[in-house]
Amino acid sequence: MTRRIAFEGIDNFRDFGDYDARGRRLKRGLLYRSAHHGKATDEDLRKLAELGLAVVVDLRRTNEREREPNRRWAGHAAQVIENDIGQDTADEWATFIQTSDLTPQSFRAYMLDYYDKLPFQRRHIDLYRRYFQALAQTEGPVLVHCAAGKDRTGILCALTHHVAGVHDDDIVADYLLTNDEERLQKRLPTIREVVREQTGREASDEALMTAMRVEAEYMAKAFEVILAAHGSLDGYLDEVLGLDDHVRGRIHDRLLG
Repeated sequence: MTRRIAFEGIDNFRDFGDYDARGRRLKRGLLYRSAHHGKATDEDLRKLAELGLAVVVDLRRTNEREREPNRRWAGHAAQVIENDIGQDTADEWATFIQTSDLTPQSFRAYMLDYYDKLPFQRRHIDLYRRYFQALAQTEGPVLVHCAAGKDRTGILCALTHHVAGVHDDDIVADYLLTNDEERLQKRLPTIREVVREQTGREASDEALMTAMRVEAEYMAKAFEVILAAHGSLDGYLDEVLGLDDHVRGRIHDRLLG
């Protein structure tokens, strides 16, 4: 199947359903992921409306949402999950980009450090917990997004796949679909300008591509810290995010054909 769905002003939009899940199959048209919708065109809004979304999960920080607020379609009635937790701490990316030497090595080191902390940040725990509750309780399609739709979104989608019983190989493969070279090349001028505006300096194409890509090692780092603290992904899902057998059963009934 073609997972990527083309939009004019929304990047990295994909259906992350339709995977084998221990003999059953994730339904298509219920699980979507993307980058932010701040630059959505009117045509994009029409297409979003046609999806019939019941829940939109915005994983961005407050300053990210204020800088590029999502555009909404006429008659928008989807539940929006977002929060302002932890805004008394510095924006990790902004702090890094101001102090970095902008080399590929520094971008990669930043990403590994970011994933090391991602699963246990208070704001992520709240957002992830509320997402899974909504996934269990609502009937319509769900859309998860952050700024680029790759890191915060990637881990939440991977956890969703794990709950559903998707094979580890497919979980990693879906995560890595962000690394579409044609898409990244098109994004290159935009990310170059963002870095220039924030730092007054130039970064190489290699460094910028490193910043835009995901690596299997990044996800492995997040899962490594989860396993160290809770023994398993299921331990984290139960003890931190509140996914007991009842919630899991509801999610399975919703998502699995």
